Amino acid sequence: MLDYRAHTFLEVYRQRSYTRAADALHISQPAVSQHIRQLEQHYGCRLFIKSGRGVDPTEAADVLYRALSTMEHDEDRLQADIDSLSDAKARRAPLRFGCTRTIADYVAPRLLAGHLERHPDERILMQVENTAELVARINAGAIDFALVEGSFDRTVFDHEVLSHERYIAVADRPIAVARLEDLLACRLILREAGSGTREILEQHLAARNLAVSDFAGIIELASIPAIKVCVRSGAGITFLYRAAVEAELAHGELFDITPADMHIEHAFALIWQRGSLFAERYRALLRAWQNALT
Repeated sequence: MLDYRAHTFLEVYRQRSYTRAADALHISQPAVSQHIRQLEQHYGCRLFIKSGRGVDPTEAADVLYRALSTMEHDEDRLQADIDSLSDAKARRAPLRFGCTRTIADYVAPRLLAGHLERHPDERILMQVENTAELVARINAGAIDFALVEGSFDRTVFDHEVLSHERYIAVADRPIAVARLEDLLACRLILREAGSGTREILEQHLAARNLAVSDFAGIIELASIPAIKVCVRSGAGITFLYRAAVEAELAHGELFDITPADMHIEHAFALIWQRGSLFAERYRALLRAWQNALT
């Protein structure tokens, strides 16, 4: 159980204000100040510095926040598990997690089908967002872990790789190209900024001193199915994970036109807060899901 001063610290860190933290916690501002002073004395360092009408956290506060927020979320999960034991009819705490769009649409259904066969009474609460949003939801305690394709801070999150996936170029007809630059004359159809699928392409282009703006035109769509429909109609080409177009490639509806000089393989990873008490539970879940993909 977290100390009451830890809860005060977490609220001040999130609110960036002693006054707003006091209002949120329904305690006085002097009490908030006292709690923070006691923590500073205990750890022997400053945690907040006055800035304008609020406060800014120090580097020490950043470190403390990561540790205490993980403990806070673990405590909530523990409470949910304990509550489920208090009544024989109570349901188990739900599996709360998030997925990025490609994983949600083309990988998660296979994982969840097998999972529910093994655990038919399990409640599933799955959210779908880009990697940045899912990271924020983990930090806020809204979900416990996430399956992501984008980049994340490895100093803040522990992770295990679910699978390695090929990243390819796709068109409505066969096109033999030796160099990525040969595709710049095409219109590019891609996901919105911030999506993991787009981030992979942007990073690869940047390594070649290129950008998405170097293509003949750009269409941005937030839906992978919509992107595939546009490509099938001849509106342009796209870059995405092979897992998202396996069916269309098999039926000859779309074609892999990946240039000979482009070979990208990226990991789909399960991430959770570093230091979580539930790390082994997440690793065990990942191993079961890996088996479902083989």
